[in-house]
Amino acid sequence: MKTISLLAVAAMAVSAGSAFAGDLPSTKAAPVAPVIVSPWDFDVGAGLTTDYIFRGITQSNHQPSVAAHGELRYNVNDAWQLYAGISGESIKFSPNWFPAGSPAMELDGDAGVRGTFGAFSFDLGGIIYGYPDTPTGTHLAYYAGAIQPIGLSPRTDTWGEIYFKPAYTVNDMLSVGANFFYTPSYINTGASGEYLSGTAKVTLPGPLTGFSLSGELGYQWLGTVDSVYINNNNAPTYNYIAGGYGGYAVGKLPDYLYWNAGLSYAYKFVTFDVRYYGTNLSKSAAYQLTGIPNSGAPGVTQSNYGQQAIVGTISFDLTSKDLK
Repeated sequence: MKTISLLAVAAMAVSAGSAFAGDLPSTKAAPVAPVIVSPWDFDVGAGLTTDYIFRGITQSNHQPSVAAHGELRYNVNDAWQLYAGISGESIKFSPNWFPAGSPAMELDGDAGVRGTFGAFSFDLGGIIYGYPDTPTGTHLAYYAGAIQPIGLSPRTDTWGEIYFKPAYTVNDMLSVGANFFYTPSYINTGASGEYLSGTAKVTLPGPLTGFSLSGELGYQWLGTVDSVYINNNNAPTYNYIAGGYGGYAVGKLPDYLYWNAGLSYAYKFVTFDVRYYGTNLSKSAAYQLTGIPNSGAPGVTQSNYGQQAIVGTISFDLTSKDLK
């Protein structure tokens, strides 16, 4: 009986010990839930500039312009990204006294694919430059001392380009790149166009973090416009563009060299930029390209639309990561 009692006591002790252990909290960590990262991203921004310049040619009559953009992105994986975006800019192709008129805004849409492989990256896509309120046709207007038929744009200025933009990050300070654009109809004139440029950006170190120097040197090749731009909707007293000035043949748009260089400062999502723009277009060649004279006086065939300019811009840019 004593033996049985001792065994019973031992069994109860073991049983009690197991019960007490089960009541204590576990020292094992709870399983970590997997982090799900959405492949979707976006970018939105806006800006104000003292002069909207596109490849050396003012799009705002050397006046201030506002712009806004948005882009939706899908990250296929760490190397590949698909995107589609839209942007709008206020423009003014001609001064108020000029009878040919101008659309009030530019509305653009682009889409493409970006690839990143270590220090090398590229952007391949296409863009449409839209001018939904382009004045077209002809009208009577007082110009060059007389009331006469003036040709507006023979057709809407909306046009498109395809592009390829490779880039390479040399180190933490220096990155370089290139841009190639092609269009079968520059500003919908029927003139083919190719643009090739090289870019470089230097990010300053140490106490100058946030500052960067950047520049671009490019060349624009342009072809011959359709005949409707030469006879100007049968309003021959005024050639819309490419009237045979600056030593160029009637209908031939001038090729030209373009450059820009500037200093930027980025603070969080805001960027301040001061930039110098220039081309090698003479005033006569700029008139051949744009058809916009310096004044309304009869016989003026020079334009300042390709002149050198110093431009200040303030802009902001946000992605989904900035909102987290």
